[in-house]
Amino acid sequence: MSDRAVSANIADTFNYKVVRQFAIMTVVWAVVGLLVGVIIAAQLIWPALNFDTPWLTYGRLRPLHTNAVIFAFGGSALFATSYYVVQRTCQARLFCDKLAAFTFWGWQAVIVAAAISLPMGYTSSKEYAELEWPIDILITLVWVAYAIVFFGTIVKRKARHIYVANWFYGSFILTIAILHIFNNLEVPWGWFKSYSAYPGVQDAMVQWWYGHNAVGFFLTTAFLGMMYYFVPKQADRPIYSYRLSIVHFWALAFTYMWAGPHHLHYTSLPDWVQSLGMVFSLILLAPSWGGMINGIMTLSGAWHKLRTDPILKFLVVSLSFYGMSTFEGSMMSIRTVNALSHYTDWTIGHVHSGALGWVAMISFGSLYYVIPRMFGREKMYSTSLIELHFWVATIGIVLYIAAMWIAGVMQGLMWRATEPDGTLTYTFVEGVKATYPFYLIRLMGGVLFLVGALVMAWNTFKTAMAGEAVNNPVIPESLADHSKAQPAAPASVATAQV
Repeated sequence: MSDRAVSANIADTFNYKVVRQFAIMTVVWAVVGLLVGVIIAAQLIWPALNFDTPWLTYGRLRPLHTNAVIFAFGGSALFATSYYVVQRTCQARLFCDKLAAFTFWGWQAVIVAAAISLPMGYTSSKEYAELEWPIDILITLVWVAYAIVFFGTIVKRKARHIYVANWFYGSFILTIAILHIFNNLEVPWGWFKSYSAYPGVQDAMVQWWYGHNAVGFFLTTAFLGMMYYFVPKQADRPIYSYRLSIVHFWALAFTYMWAGPHHLHYTSLPDWVQSLGMVFSLILLAPSWGGMINGIMTLSGAWHKLRTDPILKFLVVSLSFYGMSTFEGSMMSIRTVNALSHYTDWTIGHVHSGALGWVAMISFGSLYYVIPRMFGREKMYSTSLIELHFWVATIGIVLYIAAMWIAGVMQGLMWRATEPDGTLTYTFVEGVKATYPFYLIRLMGGVLFLVGALVMAWNTFKTAMAGEAVNNPVIPESLADHSKAQPAAPASVATAQV
């Protein structure tokens, strides 16, 4: 590095402190969220594990689990990687260090507040939006600060082109802000209770407009931002088609917004709205698979690296699960399929094939890339432990989703079976009894996935101890050495070297 670069002032450096903080907490919250998931999975087999304690009942721990894995683990991963990617691709330091620090501490405060209030039974009862209004306000403040930091960094960028990963991150930030505000319009009734501003079926429609787009933008579009940066970086190959990535972005952003009504088939929602949700859910398959194919084909000429690179294994397998989950979601939106699958454990299997297979695996792979660079190291403490984590997690996912698929189809068939006189063939209790063995297999899969997260936590700890925190690395003077991993000038900033 030249003397000029070494002597650069603070304005010519990256802010890695907040990236490192979010990255470390991502690993911490992964362990916590998965542990709660294992506990409630065990409670479905052995109900006495709630110890007759209201705080530990399934009904209170289940929303804690979903909030922990989506917003604590997934959210922290998105903060960490988006802050890293936007700095690297824009060749600019994060806008306003104090606001960036506020997003970290504010988000951790939200998570702690959720961890206290949900087991106490304070909930709005809305899926993925259970937190009560004081916490909702804090989330809004943190999100506004996040938007200012992210888009402020893009405004002050030194690279002319805005790389596509930032398009995905940016759309996620804006869309989640709109969804959060409008779904949480409510009338406070004291500090710990509120009532929705929407009546009846309108409340359900707004909730699933929010709920499905939380999946679409928080758990899909945002993590595609990870995919478009870390897959080409780790493979050291250009994005297969940069044009396809732009088409993928716009098609996904437009189509996802209309898919929510498929959660409300066979309800009092008007039939035309249900049909609209089904049609757009089927159309959604095209851009989803376009993005999956774009990521997979990025490995053209680099497939041999999968033999020795466990990080690349995480990234490629996550894309496979993304393609599978989006196909399954589109199929489950069809009314006749939904009549069998809805309210069964098939839905649970589908959700976790996306949450564990796509979201968690892409996050683990991306963090294995980022974390050593936050401590001045070229790689993690142990590559063998990354390999172990990959196989333990993959086996865990397969056990989990296969058990839930079989259990779900069986439940749907048992519930709809009738005798010639029209009475039900099976009681509900018989359906529960038949499902019991599959709950044991699901628990085994969850335990394996948790073990993988514990392995990652240990590897992260040893990496941190062996390295030294990097706070203000100097921004490279030239982008000339970044063209290697991108085929065209507009995409060249994607692989700004660390």
